[in-house]
Amino acid sequence: MAVAPGSSQSYRLPCHAPREHSQAPGGGSRQQLPEILGDCHFESLPLAQGLTLVRSRYHPNRPLIEEASSCHAGRLLVITCALQGTSGYLDAKGSSLAFRAGHTTVTAFQASRGERRYGANETVAQLRLLVGEALLQQYLGPARAHQLLGQDALQLLAWGPTSRASAGHLSALAQPLGLQQPPTLELHIHALSLLSLQLQALAPAPVVPGRHLKAADLERLQRVRDLMFEQMHQPLSVAYLCAAVGLNEFKLKQGLREHYNTTPQRMLLEIRMGHAHRLLEGGCQVAQAAYQVGYRFPGNFSAAFTRFYGKPPKSVFGPRR
Repeated sequence: MAVAPGSSQSYRLPCHAPREHSQAPGGGSRQQLPEILGDCHFESLPLAQGLTLVRSRYHPNRPLIEEASSCHAGRLLVITCALQGTSGYLDAKGSSLAFRAGHTTVTAFQASRGERRYGANETVAQLRLLVGEALLQQYLGPARAHQLLGQDALQLLAWGPTSRASAGHLSALAQPLGLQQPPTLELHIHALSLLSLQLQALAPAPVVPGRHLKAADLERLQRVRDLMFEQMHQPLSVAYLCAAVGLNEFKLKQGLREHYNTTPQRMLLEIRMGHAHRLLEGGCQVAQAAYQVGYRFPGNFSAAFTRFYGKPPKSVFGPRR
């Protein structure tokens, strides 16, 4: 179907239409729609088994209908954060979705066919997190994952303004296309944190006051502590730690309080400050120590170190000889 640039007539792009494939900046893959349609492309970056980050930016020069066919095996949870513009999705059975800037949409998909719809001369930028069923089962358990995903080909689970907590992770995940990307581990942390925030609202774990933790939960608590040591230089959050070890926030905080007499934030601070002190004693510069224990700004590190030890980090590092 040939349509001249600038035409008001919609252009339908079949799912089998050729697209230009290339390696995306920072890893992963990039697909570009034919240039005659305008600047329309998306990047896909696998972060872990069953966890994929997709960044898309479409600016078609005419109304665009892009046919889509799911090629994922099993059911899929999709978190779509609309960063700019508006677009829509219509599946083969008539169910529809609307995406609007500043809003987050959570859906459950099975293998299905549909079409994405974009207006002419409007930029639509989105970030999508694709979560496989097996990964959800790991975090939620088979029963809760099955209940959440349901049986329909397309199911809307949640839609609303993007929360402030989610926006912080989006700023790290949705870097402008074409720029050097952060390390995959950092992206993985932000992606799991974003997922955990959504799951807390969609499938909260039942809270049973006074219930003692099982041996498996105690092992997960130890894994939380190990992760803090291994990744103290990363922007660790409670949401990420919960998702990484498979504990809900209640169990994590209760377990640390009962078995370590501390909170997640306090434990991480103690680990960071202890390591920083050893680095400084070994002659490490203050700015270098700050970066190695997760502080991007030396001034913030110095203030935290002084509050913790009652003396500034330079007093430990001392003058060079």
